[in-house]
Amino acid sequence: MNIIGKYVKEERRKAGLTQKEFALRAGLGLRFVRDLEQGKETVRLDKVNQALAMFSMQAVPGKIERNEEDV
Repeated sequence: MNIIGKYVKEERRKAGLTQKEFALRAGLGLRFVRDLEQGKETVRLDKVNQALAMFSMQAVPGKIERNEEDV
């Protein structure tokens, strides 16, 4: 699972929300929330930020950290 998906899932659970409740409050589709939490790589960044906004967060560009094995 990706970092953002894991974060959203943890924070949603802390808030006591089901995926459906979270989707409704965030103005997102249930399918998107499920895909995000499961780590789907092709989710739209604008919708990711819409989900993160529920926790006063946003995705921003950052440098990729690579291990020597990845190079």
